[in-house]
Amino acid sequence: MTQQANDRVEAFISGFNGQALTAGHAEYDKSRSLWNGVIDRKPLLIAHCDAAAQVADAIRFGRAEGLAIAVRGGGHSYAGNSCCDGGLMIHLGTMNKVVVDPVKRRAVCGGGATWGDLDAATQAHGLATPGGFISHTGIGGLTLGGGIGWLSKLAGLSCDNLVAAEVVTADSRILRATADENPDLFWALRGGGGNFGVVTSFEFALHPVGMVSLGLFFFGLEQGAEALRFSRELVKSLPASVNGFLAIGLSAPPAPFVPPEHHFRTGHALLVAGLGPEEEHQAVVAQVRNAVRPLFEWVTPIPYVALQQLFNGSATWGSLGYEKALYLDELSDAAIAVIGEHVPRKTSPLSFCPVFTMTGAYRTPADGDTAFGGSRGAGYVFNIEAAAADLETYEADRAWVRNFWDAMRPHATGSGGYVNFMVDADEDRVRASYGDAKYQRLAAIKTRYDPDNTFRLNVNIKPA
Repeated sequence: MTQQANDRVEAFISGFNGQALTAGHAEYDKSRSLWNGVIDRKPLLIAHCDAAAQVADAIRFGRAEGLAIAVRGGGHSYAGNSCCDGGLMIHLGTMNKVVVDPVKRRAVCGGGATWGDLDAATQAHGLATPGGFISHTGIGGLTLGGGIGWLSKLAGLSCDNLVAAEVVTADSRILRATADENPDLFWALRGGGGNFGVVTSFEFALHPVGMVSLGLFFFGLEQGAEALRFSRELVKSLPASVNGFLAIGLSAPPAPFVPPEHHFRTGHALLVAGLGPEEEHQAVVAQVRNAVRPLFEWVTPIPYVALQQLFNGSATWGSLGYEKALYLDELSDAAIAVIGEHVPRKTSPLSFCPVFTMTGAYRTPADGDTAFGGSRGAGYVFNIEAAAADLETYEADRAWVRNFWDAMRPHATGSGGYVNFMVDADEDRVRASYGDAKYQRLAAIKTRYDPDNTFRLNVNIKPA
């Protein structure tokens, strides 16, 4: 960097109404760190923003200097899109306030809030909105790409429950986006990713959610085909109040509810979460017990916030992570055979396949109602995750993910995928995920709000 450029950076720092820092600052390394320990990028400048006006100033400076701009909310991007080498990181981490209106059933959240922040605030009033399976994930990235969660059967995706947003655009305007204000931008934000600006505030609709009835059933790999065939039929017949989830290739944790002889044993877990009458959940539990005998089970009432944190241990901060996903219409016998072949080949006990069953309110919106690029008609989102504590194991399981995904592709629904699980996001696959008509509409909106593709560190939609 030239002396003149360095002087301009220093001038920005001294005049910025927030905390801005560069390499050598005591907080620099902590600020640039992300959840995925594979990512080790060093931005030229990190702007910690507490308000939309600060975000606007940071964007203005970054564009004037020709810097790549990364936006960090929760810092949970597998691809590391929330940091960049030699560019500007806009850090929203302190914008994490959540204000709940229990009468209107609304929550307004800062762009840097996590699902843990939101869940804690809303559950104080017995309310919640769909959002994720790992509580330290940021609300921003997850919502903008869709947002699958335990409540998706009850209330759809996170983006389906977004009712308003405050957005700072590439030209540093601060806009409100709703169904009535800037409706094209509002439509694009609900599934189009971070392509259209920096969202500094989200307003969500909330739903009554209290204690949850949880049933977790763990089957050994030797029971795999039988357990998965049973599970696929069970999830089709679950009552509206019970949601199903599959943890394929899960290594049983050394938790109190796991018998010691099964600690770290690899198998498949079927989870059924009851959000309604206890008797409906108990009837499902009885079905499982009468069908395929699990190695162990855990049936218990559980607070919703604890349910949201259930898989946090599989995604500890600093883990080395990689993932690839696809949609399945059906968990066919052929797909189950592929699972049986590839699951035993994983190396790390943290690697597994979270499989989301997509029914109920997930399917309610019409395809054009939001920008969400997923298949509303698919039965499953099948994700394959590598997570490891050391580089050698990570590299082995990254190869495992890629080979497993390639083997599953012939059974997939279309050639696209869920953009929030897209690490290797080439343009053709992004377009396939949205479909030509929706992609062209998004590209036109991108041209209106970000014609220079300032916000390109994402699953990118290029201007028309």
